[in-house]
Parts: sequence; C-alpha cells; structure tokens
Amino acid sequence: MRKCCNSKSENGKMAITAVALQDHISRSLLRRLSLSDPVRDRLRVKGPGQRPCQRNRHENSKPQHSLSQRSLDGREYVLDPAPPPLTLAQKLGLVETPRRRLSEAEWEQVKSRSVQEGDNTQPCVICKEEFCLQPQVLLSCTHVFHKACLKAFERYSGKKCCPMCRREQYETRVIHEGARIYREKCVIRIQAWWRGCVARRWYRNVRRSVPPKDKRLRQRFFETKLQEMSDSLVQACHTDTEAFLIDIEHSVAQSRLIFRQLETKCAPGAQALDWELVKEQAVQREMQDCPICLTPLCPPCSGPDGHRPGPRRGRVTRHVLLLSCSHLFHQPCLEAFELFCPETRPTCPLCRAAYSKRVL
Repeated sequence: MRKCCNSKSENGKMAITAVALQDHISRSLLRRLSLSDPVRDRLRVKGPGQRPCQRNRHENSKPQHSLSQRSLDGREYVLDPAPPPLTLAQKLGLVETPRRRLSEAEWEQVKSRSVQEGDNTQPCVICKEEFCLQPQVLLSCTHVFHKACLKAFERYSGKKCCPMCRREQYETRVIHEGARIYREKCVIRIQAWWRGCVARRWYRNVRRSVPPKDKRLRQRFFETKLQEMSDSLVQACHTDTEAFLIDIEHSVAQSRLIFRQLETKCAPGAQALDWELVKEQAVQREMQDCPICLTPLCPPCSGPDGHRPGPRRGRVTRHVLLLSCSHLFHQPCLEAFELFCPETRPTCPLCRAAYSKRVL
C-alpha cells in the first residue's frame, strides 16, 4: 500500500511538473510572438478590410494619453510595461524567476552614473543627432538614446539588447536631462546675444560722440559729422527754402539791431557832442566833394574877378550836413540814402557808424 501511495504521489508530482513546464513554455512562446509582431497583436484584425475592435482602440489610446501627459508635465516614468504574473513553474522553482524591477533609488543611482559619464551631453549613438527636446530614454545599463531610435532598433534587430553594451533584458525609463541641458544652452545663447546687442549699441553711441585717437579714423569721424550736418541742412532747405531764407534774414536783422543798440549806448553821440571839435576834424579831413553824388560840397568862394557869384537860375542850393563822425554830405543825398537804406537806423555811408547830423 505504501509503495502504491508513493508511486501515486510521485506520478502526481510529475504530472504537476509537466503541466507547469508546459504552461510556462506556452506563455513564453506567446510572449515572444507578441514581441516579434506587436502590430498584429495590437490590431487583432478579424478579417481582410475590417477595422480593429473598438475596445482595443480605447485601451490603446488611454496609455498613450497618460504617457503624453507625463512627458508634458516633465515627470520621469518607467517605460516598460508591468511584469507578467509568475507562472506555476516559476512558483515551484522549476524555472528561474525574472529579475526584480529597479526601485526609485536605484534609478537615481543609474541616472547619476549616466550624468557623470556625460552621455546626455553627447549626441544619440543611433542617429548621431542632439537630443534637444525629443523624448529621451535611459537604460538600466546607464546608456541614453532617443525613444524613437531605440524602438526602431528593437524593431529591426528583432531582439531586445542595448546597442552599446549588448546587454539583454534591460529596463527603460524616460528622462528629460537632455532637454534640460538643451534649454540651458539656449538660455546662454540668448543671454550672450542680448549682451552682444547691448555692447554693440553702446559702442555705436560712443563712436558717434567720442572721436577716435587715430589720425585717419579721427579725420573720417569729423568728415562724417560734417556730412551729417550738411545733409540735415540740405533737408531743411529742401523742405521749405523760402521760410529758411526768411528765418536767416530775420536773425541777421535782429543781430544788427542789437549791435546798433550797443553802438548807440557806447558811441559819443549818446552824450553831449562838441560840434566845434567835430567841425575841426571835418576841416582837417579836407573833404571837398560829397561822397554820394561826387559833386562839390559848396560853390567856390569867389570868381575870377574876386566877387562871389550868385545862384544860377533853376539851380537849387543844397545844404551841407555834418555828421558826428566828422563826415560831410549833401542834405538831399543823405536823405535819399536814408530813404533807400533797408535798415531801421541808418549808418554813415563811409564808416558805417551811427551818427547824429547837423546843418552847417
């Protein structure tokens, strides 16, 4: 009886072992088939020309939405799906159990080793391009790749192994270290560009206001300044030439008026004139002709017979005026000069000084 019981128990154990091994082999085969052709397993097409099941589309859209939301939030997450439950053979110890998933602390250590090796600063090994803002994947062997590049490598190689160290059965985690480094580089470039713009603007202002020390550059600087002044003057004249000339005439007239007022205040005519002294100075000048009409100031004192001739018929006698500057003129000539003179206060036709007049 005992032998029969022992044989029955051994037969039962062998049957359980065989069933557990068969279940493990079938599950592993199904898992490999799903990995080798993920598109067919995902779509589950019922027939030619038919669409995939509506439930499968909803199931596939939910994890994609959650993953995109995580990537937008900037959070790091494990990309591998949850491990399958243990088979009966693994529970009985007939087959080796899979490795334990890495914890958060272990992932931090892997990330720190990858940062120390500088993999994030180097381009992707598969496509040889910078990471920039594209999704970045960290493997449990501390190597970093583009997420799309790693998927393409796994799809075309037909197995899951690291492209660098050829390690199989690795875990993947989405990180954003490359994007952070790229943003820092962009910020540094923007700041350097802005500082350069500010420095160049300051240097342009300095060059416009401060002349250089070199002779050639200094000459060019003053030539440029003179050209700018002439251009501005030409533009002002080109806009309204008549108004520009009127302003110039007005400013000249104002300056002349101010100079005349100063001469009037400082001239000896403002005080009491000594006409006898002025007359002596005029006699010393020995002026015989009027400077305006170039005719004699007075008729000759006596004729050939010693008598003073009388006035001719039809000829008007002209009085002689003595100015405070000791110059002599005919009264009609000086009055005509004052009439046609554009200035408000006429000056002497000879010395251009303000005067007071007196009839001799």
